[in-house]
Amino acid sequence: MDKQAIENFAHAQVRAWNAGDKEAFLAAYRAVAPKGLQIEYVGRGPSTDGWPVLEDMWAAQSAKIEIEEVALVINGSEAACHNRNKVRGTPMAIETIELYRFDDGKLDVRYFIRQP
Repeated sequence: MDKQAIENFAHAQVRAWNAGDKEAFLAAYRAVAPKGLQIEYVGRGPSTDGWPVLEDMWAAQSAKIEIEEVALVINGSEAACHNRNKVRGTPMAIETIELYRFDDGKLDVRYFIRQP
């Protein structure tokens, strides 16, 4: 994965989330992780199969959260995103640092979540 492809993925998944487009959201992940996706919520347990995690995340949060991209840093085949997850209809936001490691069709994601 080159820098442009990683940047495209990062923006595409946020854009799809905010638009309420589940198919585009999942397609962004499928495009970069055809050989597997692992997701870890840091401090909540080990890394696990990411596909059910994304499905659960969508079902529980997509109608409640709008994502604001604060920062994206890409180094080699890894990216760090600082996102502000704004709770719709409230002044509340949940800050996340999201780490993405792209490895030959596999994607490992680690979410660091700061609760309000």
